[in-house]
Amino acid sequence: MKLLKIAALTCVALMAPMSGTAFAYPVKDPKLTENPLYDAGPLPTTTCEERPVKRNDRKLARAYIDAVIACLETTWEQHLTKAGLSYEKVKVRHMDRIPKKYCGLDIGKGDSQAWWCARNDTLVFQLGKDWLDDPSDLWLFETAAGMYGYHVMKLVGIFDSYKSMNYRNKSEYAEQERRKHLQNDCLGAAFMKSVWPMGNRTTKDWNYLLTLVRGDGRGEPRWYGKTGTIKAWMRAGFATGDPGSCNTWAAPSSKVA
Repeated sequence: MKLLKIAALTCVALMAPMSGTAFAYPVKDPKLTENPLYDAGPLPTTTCEERPVKRNDRKLARAYIDAVIACLETTWEQHLTKAGLSYEKVKVRHMDRIPKKYCGLDIGKGDSQAWWCARNDTLVFQLGKDWLDDPSDLWLFETAAGMYGYHVMKLVGIFDSYKSMNYRNKSEYAEQERRKHLQNDCLGAAFMKSVWPMGNRTTKDWNYLLTLVRGDGRGEPRWYGKTGTIKAWMRAGFATGDPGSCNTWAAPSSKVA
Protein backbone atom coordinates (compact mmCIF):
# COMPACT_ATOMS: atom_id res chain seq x y z
CA MET A 1 0.00 0.00 0.00
CA LYS A 2 1.23 3.49 -0.84
CA LEU A 3 -1.56 5.42 0.84
CA LEU A 4 0.78 7.34 3.11
CA LYS A 5 1.45 11.02 3.43
CA ILE A 6 4.42 11.90 1.28
CA ALA A 7 5.89 14.25 3.85
CA ALA A 8 5.97 11.47 6.43
CA LEU A 9 8.12 9.44 4.08
CA THR A 10 10.57 12.29 3.68
CA CYS A 11 11.25 13.06 7.30
CA VAL A 12 14.27 15.22 8.02
CA ALA A 13 16.85 13.53 10.17
CA LEU A 14 17.75 16.07 12.83
CA MET A 15 16.99 16.96 16.39
CA ALA A 16 14.15 19.35 17.19
CA PRO A 17 15.51 22.92 17.37
CA MET A 18 15.85 24.55 20.75
CA SER A 19 14.07 27.82 21.38
CA GLY A 20 16.39 30.60 20.27
CA THR A 21 16.50 34.36 20.40
CA ALA A 22 17.23 35.40 16.82
CA PHE A 23 13.66 35.75 15.56
CA ALA A 24 10.34 35.58 17.32
CA TYR A 25 7.18 33.80 16.25
CA PRO A 26 5.47 34.24 13.82
CA VAL A 27 8.09 33.89 11.13
CA LYS A 28 10.07 37.09 10.66
CA ASP A 29 13.43 35.87 9.40
CA PRO A 30 13.92 37.34 5.89
CA LYS A 31 16.10 34.34 5.00
CA LEU A 32 12.88 32.35 5.23
CA THR A 33 10.19 34.78 4.11
CA GLU A 34 12.23 36.71 1.52
CA ASN A 35 14.79 34.14 0.42
CA PRO A 36 16.41 34.86 -2.99
CA LEU A 37 15.14 31.46 -4.13
CA TYR A 38 11.67 32.95 -4.46
CA ASP A 39 12.84 35.65 -6.86
CA ALA A 40 14.85 33.41 -9.19
CA GLY A 41 11.88 32.62 -11.42
CA PRO A 42 10.57 29.28 -12.69
CA LEU A 43 12.87 26.28 -12.91
CA PRO A 44 14.43 25.82 -16.35
CA THR A 45 12.52 23.55 -18.69
CA THR A 46 14.46 20.33 -19.18
CA THR A 47 13.78 16.71 -19.99
CA CYS A 48 13.95 13.76 -17.62
CA GLU A 49 13.59 10.31 -19.12
CA GLU A 50 12.24 7.75 -16.68
CA ARG A 51 14.23 4.55 -16.40
CA PRO A 52 12.33 1.25 -16.75
CA VAL A 53 11.02 -0.34 -13.57
CA LYS A 54 9.50 -3.72 -12.88
CA ARG A 55 7.42 -5.07 -10.05
CA ASN A 56 9.52 -6.14 -7.06
CA ASP A 57 12.80 -5.34 -8.84
CA ARG A 58 14.78 -3.31 -6.32
CA LYS A 59 17.83 -2.95 -8.56
CA LEU A 60 15.81 -1.30 -11.33
CA ALA A 61 13.98 0.90 -8.82
CA ARG A 62 17.25 2.13 -7.37
CA ALA A 63 18.54 2.93 -10.84
CA TYR A 64 15.26 4.77 -11.50
CA ILE A 65 15.72 6.94 -8.40
CA ASP A 66 19.37 7.63 -9.26
CA ALA A 67 18.31 8.78 -12.73
CA VAL A 68 15.71 11.14 -11.24
CA ILE A 69 18.34 12.53 -8.86
CA ALA A 70 20.62 13.16 -11.86
CA CYS A 71 17.80 15.13 -13.51
CA LEU A 72 17.30 17.10 -10.31
CA GLU A 73 21.01 17.94 -10.15
CA THR A 74 20.95 19.23 -13.73
CA THR A 75 17.91 21.41 -13.16
CA TRP A 76 18.79 22.82 -9.76
CA GLU A 77 22.46 23.46 -10.60
CA GLN A 78 21.42 25.52 -13.61
CA HIS A 79 18.73 27.34 -11.64
CA LEU A 80 20.75 28.16 -8.52
CA THR A 81 23.97 29.14 -10.24
CA LYS A 82 22.11 31.42 -12.65
CA ALA A 83 20.57 33.15 -9.63
CA GLY A 84 23.98 33.52 -7.99
CA LEU A 85 23.14 31.01 -5.27
CA SER A 86 25.38 28.24 -3.99
CA TYR A 87 25.15 24.75 -5.40
CA GLU A 88 26.69 21.38 -4.75
CA LYS A 89 25.57 17.84 -5.39
CA VAL A 90 23.70 15.81 -2.82
CA LYS A 91 24.95 12.44 -1.59
CA VAL A 92 22.72 9.40 -2.16
CA ARG A 93 22.75 6.00 -0.46
CA HIS A 94 20.55 2.94 -0.93
CA MET A 95 20.13 0.50 1.95
CA ASP A 96 18.29 -2.78 2.31
CA ARG A 97 17.53 -1.72 5.89
CA ILE A 98 18.38 1.66 7.37
CA PRO A 99 19.97 1.23 10.82
CA LYS A 100 17.63 2.01 13.68
CA LYS A 101 19.74 4.90 14.96
CA TYR A 102 20.82 6.22 11.58
CA CYS A 103 21.76 9.91 11.78
CA GLY A 104 20.87 9.89 15.48
CA LEU A 105 17.17 9.08 15.03
CA ASP A 106 14.90 6.15 15.68
CA ILE A 107 14.20 5.13 12.10
CA GLY A 108 11.30 2.82 12.82
CA LYS A 109 10.19 -0.38 11.13
CA GLY A 110 8.58 0.91 7.93
CA ASP A 111 9.06 -1.37 4.95
CA SER A 112 9.90 1.52 2.61
CA GLN A 113 11.47 4.74 3.81
CA ALA A 114 13.35 7.77 2.54
CA TRP A 115 15.34 10.13 4.74
CA TRP A 116 17.55 13.15 4.44
CA CYS A 117 20.35 13.36 6.99
CA ALA A 118 21.31 16.95 7.71
CA ARG A 119 24.62 15.93 9.30
CA ASN A 120 26.14 14.78 6.02
CA ASP A 121 23.59 16.08 3.48
CA THR A 122 22.75 12.57 2.33
CA LEU A 123 19.54 11.12 0.91
CA VAL A 124 18.93 7.54 2.00
CA PHE A 125 16.39 5.24 0.36
CA GLN A 126 15.06 1.93 1.63
CA LEU A 127 12.87 0.38 -1.05
CA GLY A 128 10.56 -2.31 0.27
CA LYS A 129 7.67 -4.34 -1.06
CA ASP A 130 5.03 -1.66 -0.57
CA TRP A 131 6.82 0.73 -2.96
CA LEU A 132 7.94 -2.01 -5.34
CA ASP A 133 4.67 -3.88 -5.66
CA ASP A 134 3.62 -1.54 -8.48
CA PRO A 135 6.33 1.02 -9.25
CA SER A 136 4.74 2.13 -12.52
CA ASP A 137 3.11 5.25 -11.05
CA LEU A 138 4.84 8.54 -10.14
CA TRP A 139 5.40 7.63 -6.51
CA LEU A 140 9.14 6.97 -6.76
CA PHE A 141 9.62 10.04 -8.96
CA GLU A 142 7.85 12.39 -6.55
CA THR A 143 9.56 10.82 -3.55
CA ALA A 144 12.99 11.51 -5.04
CA ALA A 145 11.97 15.02 -6.17
CA GLY A 146 10.51 15.84 -2.77
CA MET A 147 13.51 14.49 -0.89
CA TYR A 148 15.81 16.69 -2.95
CA GLY A 149 13.88 19.71 -1.73
CA TYR A 150 15.56 19.39 1.67
CA HIS A 151 18.94 19.63 -0.03
CA VAL A 152 17.82 22.77 -1.84
CA MET A 153 16.60 24.35 1.40
CA LYS A 154 20.01 23.61 2.91
CA LEU A 155 21.86 25.17 -0.02
CA VAL A 156 19.93 28.46 0.04
CA GLY A 157 20.04 28.94 3.82
CA ILE A 158 16.39 28.12 4.55
CA PHE A 159 17.18 25.04 6.57
CA ASP A 160 19.73 26.72 8.83
CA SER A 161 17.37 29.63 9.43
CA TYR A 162 14.60 27.20 10.29
CA LYS A 163 16.80 25.55 12.90
CA SER A 164 17.36 28.88 14.67
CA MET A 165 13.70 29.82 14.84
CA ASN A 166 12.06 30.67 18.13
CA TYR A 167 8.87 28.98 19.34
CA ARG A 168 6.85 29.43 22.51
CA ASN A 169 5.03 26.11 22.65
CA LYS A 170 4.45 22.79 20.90
CA SER A 171 1.75 24.25 18.69
CA GLU A 172 4.09 26.87 17.23
CA TYR A 173 6.84 24.32 16.76
CA ALA A 174 4.43 21.97 14.96
CA GLU A 175 3.41 24.78 12.61
CA GLN A 176 7.03 25.49 11.78
CA GLU A 177 7.50 21.80 11.02
CA ARG A 178 4.50 21.88 8.70
CA ARG A 179 5.84 24.93 6.88
CA LYS A 180 9.11 23.08 6.28
CA HIS A 181 7.51 19.85 5.05
CA LEU A 182 4.92 21.63 2.91
CA GLN A 183 7.60 23.70 1.22
CA ASN A 184 9.42 20.50 0.43
CA ASP A 185 6.29 18.98 -1.15
CA CYS A 186 5.81 22.11 -3.25
CA LEU A 187 9.43 22.20 -4.46
CA GLY A 188 9.20 18.58 -5.56
CA ALA A 189 6.06 19.32 -7.56
CA ALA A 190 7.67 22.42 -9.10
CA PHE A 191 10.51 20.28 -10.38
CA MET A 192 8.05 17.77 -11.82
CA LYS A 193 6.39 20.60 -13.73
CA SER A 194 9.76 21.70 -15.15
CA VAL A 195 10.24 18.30 -16.82
CA TRP A 196 6.59 17.78 -17.75
CA PRO A 197 5.34 16.17 -19.91
CA MET A 198 7.46 13.04 -19.57
CA GLY A 199 7.28 10.20 -22.06
CA ASN A 200 3.81 8.72 -22.06
CA ARG A 201 2.76 10.41 -18.83
CA THR A 202 -0.51 12.33 -18.84
CA THR A 203 -2.51 14.47 -16.45
CA LYS A 204 -4.12 11.23 -15.33
CA ASP A 205 -0.79 10.13 -13.83
CA TRP A 206 -0.45 13.41 -11.92
CA ASN A 207 -4.00 13.21 -10.61
CA TYR A 208 -3.47 9.63 -9.51
CA LEU A 209 -0.35 10.66 -7.59
CA LEU A 210 -2.45 13.17 -5.66
CA THR A 211 -4.83 10.39 -4.61
CA LEU A 212 -1.93 8.70 -2.81
CA VAL A 213 -1.27 11.70 -0.58
CA ARG A 214 -2.35 11.47 3.04
CA GLY A 215 -1.88 14.20 5.62
CA ASP A 216 -2.05 14.16 9.40
CA GLY A 217 -4.97 12.05 10.53
CA ARG A 218 -7.33 12.69 13.39
CA GLY A 219 -5.53 12.15 16.68
CA GLU A 220 -2.07 12.17 15.06
CA PRO A 221 0.62 14.80 15.74
CA ARG A 222 0.26 17.79 13.40
CA TRP A 223 3.65 17.61 11.73
CA TYR A 224 2.85 17.49 8.00
CA GLY A 225 -0.46 19.21 7.34
CA LYS A 226 -3.92 18.08 6.40
CA THR A 227 -4.33 16.04 3.24
CA GLY A 228 -5.97 18.98 1.47
CA THR A 229 -3.17 21.30 2.56
CA ILE A 230 -0.44 19.05 1.20
CA LYS A 231 -2.29 18.69 -2.10
CA ALA A 232 -2.79 22.45 -2.33
CA TRP A 233 0.95 23.16 -2.05
CA MET A 234 1.78 20.37 -4.50
CA ARG A 235 -0.71 21.83 -6.96
CA ALA A 236 0.81 25.29 -6.47
CA GLY A 237 4.27 24.03 -7.36
CA PHE A 238 3.06 21.99 -10.31
CA ALA A 239 0.96 24.84 -11.69
CA THR A 240 3.90 27.22 -12.01
CA GLY A 241 7.12 25.23 -11.85
CA ASP A 242 8.35 28.18 -9.81
CA PRO A 243 9.90 27.87 -6.31
CA GLY A 244 8.45 31.31 -5.67
CA SER A 245 5.08 29.58 -5.35
CA CYS A 246 6.46 27.53 -2.45
CA ASN A 247 6.99 30.25 0.14
CA THR A 248 5.22 28.56 3.03
CA TRP A 249 7.06 30.75 5.54
CA ALA A 250 5.15 33.88 4.51
CA ALA A 251 1.79 32.13 4.21
CA PRO A 252 -0.92 32.65 6.83
CA SER A 253 -1.43 29.89 9.38
CA SER A 254 -4.64 28.82 7.65
CA LYS A 255 -2.62 27.84 4.56
CA VAL A 256 -0.31 25.55 6.49
CA ALA A 257 -2.91 23.86 8.69
